[in-house]
Amino acid sequence: MTLFLSYLINGISLGSVYAIIALGYTMVYGIAKMLNFAHGDVIMIGAYISFCATQYLGMPALVSVLMAMVVCTALGIVIEGLAYKPLRQAPSLAVLITAIGVSYFLQNVALLIWGTNPKSFTSVVSFGSLSLLGGKLLISSETIVTILANIVIMIALTQFTGKTKIGKAMRAVSEDKGAAELMGINVNATISMTFAIGSALAAIAGVLLCSAYPTLQPTTGSMPGIKAFTAAVFGGIGSIPGAMIGGVLLGIIEILGKAYVSTELGDAFVFAVLILVLLVKPSGLLGKTVREKV
Repeated sequence: MTLFLSYLINGISLGSVYAIIALGYTMVYGIAKMLNFAHGDVIMIGAYISFCATQYLGMPALVSVLMAMVVCTALGIVIEGLAYKPLRQAPSLAVLITAIGVSYFLQNVALLIWGTNPKSFTSVVSFGSLSLLGGKLLISSETIVTILANIVIMIALTQFTGKTKIGKAMRAVSEDKGAAELMGINVNATISMTFAIGSALAAIAGVLLCSAYPTLQPTTGSMPGIKAFTAAVFGGIGSIPGAMIGGVLLGIIEILGKAYVSTELGDAFVFAVLILVLLVKPSGLLGKTVREKV
């Protein structure tokens, strides 16, 4: 029982990282109606910025995280402005190919700057582990911080999109860009803000991921990015609570699958579950089926 609880908590922790990344995917898709497959590589850039800030500049852990968020926020705005904004009216396939191109571009830039050798990432969390059940169950500080960060971010984003003026503008753009523009909303600025928020979340996710799994290389964000996209679709892409639920469930499925069935097939379980869910409920767990008028 203790071993199962340990696996379950680890699954929730990993799923919380997926959920934070998935929030970026779901916000961009929900508002701009595009899939930013370069999002996973922004995670990697954020982790590298935090690594360089602590290792080379001697900055405290919290300052390095804030620095990573600032850099990734700026990077997200630049990517949106240079790569995606000119394709606002282009077919979705053109945007998808561009996103893949941006992803490979970021990976190769990271290769040129930091090389191919993996870096040993130092955790940004410094307090000790939590002991439960008379010392039989240990919960690492990284796990605690990751789960709490996921909950706080989800609540903050829900309040932001529901209560603030910018959040309401985002919801209006998501519903109808043309009508939102007629009402005086700056659609381009709203989409740029969405990319900025998503990229800042990617930086947090990258730091938390590398704190729990301390190996950093240019391809670090690729697989977590794909799994987080899977989580966003699983929970219902465009839904903030759905991204959180999808991420956590996927993390639990992956960890339990690796622990009790096969370590080699852990990733296969994740995508198999996605296929099953989409066969039963194509819009995802909390997604809404949208009817398009012809």
